[in-house]
Amino acid sequence: MNCKEIILSRKSIRDFSSTPVPAEVIDDMIVAAQVAPSCQNKQPWRFIFVDDPNLIKKLALQSGFIGTVNFFIKKAPLVVVACANPKDSCHLNQQPYYLVDVAIAFQQMMLMAWHHGVGSCWLAAFNEQQVKNILGIPEKTKIVAMSPFGYPKQKKSFYSKTVSKFARSKHRLPKKKIVSFQKWNF
Repeated sequence: MNCKEIILSRKSIRDFSSTPVPAEVIDDMIVAAQVAPSCQNKQPWRFIFVDDPNLIKKLALQSGFIGTVNFFIKKAPLVVVACANPKDSCHLNQQPYYLVDVAIAFQQMMLMAWHHGVGSCWLAAFNEQQVKNILGIPEKTKIVAMSPFGYPKQKKSFYSKTVSKFARSKHRLPKKKIVSFQKWNF
């Protein structure tokens, strides 16, 4: 796949086969994050790769923001938690840039994974303190996002279909709603 095909075909995957993500793919994912741009090249991101099935199951069942909303990740062969210490980043225009920096690096990681046929699903609905406790993440570190990674199952589960419909996953705003030229014109 070329870059355009990767970007346009990537979607959130919530049903994974049990096939492990190969070390070569993981290495490519790490390199993709490593070369991402960041404010003043501070590279504040830190990624925790979890492939222990028992630890993944614990994350799935004990880190949900609302009950066990993340239970679907329990069958993923890999979960990555994207973090940063805000003090390791820039603070410009009255905003912390670690959020932007980590998001760019994590997205590049997801696109590289998709290039290899490995799907992901950006998660923001999690209990940060519970994830920190499970993985031993220091208090000063913020968790920006986490994602399961794995090869997509051929058939979507009822849960996956329902969540995709609820989240309006295929809905995209028209260009005129997101872009103006020269001046603000929305």
